Amino acid sequence: MSNSAFESESVPEVPIRDDVIRLGQFLKLADLAEDGAQARDLIADGEVRVNGEVEQRRGRQLVRGDVVSVLMPAGEQTAQVG
Repeated sequence: MSNSAFESESVPEVPIRDDVIRLGQFLKLADLAEDGAQARDLIADGEVRVNGEVEQRRGRQLVRGDVVSVLMPAGEQTAQVG
């Protein structure tokens, strides 16, 4: 078994109700941020990546299949829009 940096089967999928969701909302929904203020700070500090690219727009629209990663003190946490 290979241990690649990106293993999609190990990324939890977080279902959304609509076709799109804003990044700030998804961070809260996926428990990657405690609240809107923390989501804003994480994004502003460059700690959030969408599909491997740093994203600094809290209003960025995410669609199903997008992968969001957050650099936390305890390590990187990742969730996929479902």
